[in-house]
Amino acid sequence: MQLGLVVGTVVATRKDEELEGLKLLLVKGADETGKAKGPVIVAADAVGAGVGELILYAAGSSARQTTVTKNRPVDHVIMAIVDEITESGDKRYEKATA
Repeated sequence: MQLGLVVGTVVATRKDEELEGLKLLLVKGADETGKAKGPVIVAADAVGAGVGELILYAAGSSARQTTVTKNRPVDHVIMAIVDEITESGDKRYEKATA
């Protein structure tokens, strides 16, 4: 699993039928404080994530292990929305509440 920050959405009206019904999001790698870094990837969303949320995602064959992505042609899947990260007793990230 890797940390990522959802930075945008992807709309594709024409796609393989195996991708029908999947929400696609742009994800940039992130550090433990929630700061974006690294390249942008496209990930299928299995948990209802939104732009600006810190998430956990899987890549490669592991991306096809969720109920939503089982046997679908995806390389990345968002499988968790992060609420908090604590490292060595110090809170490094906490999701903002509205």
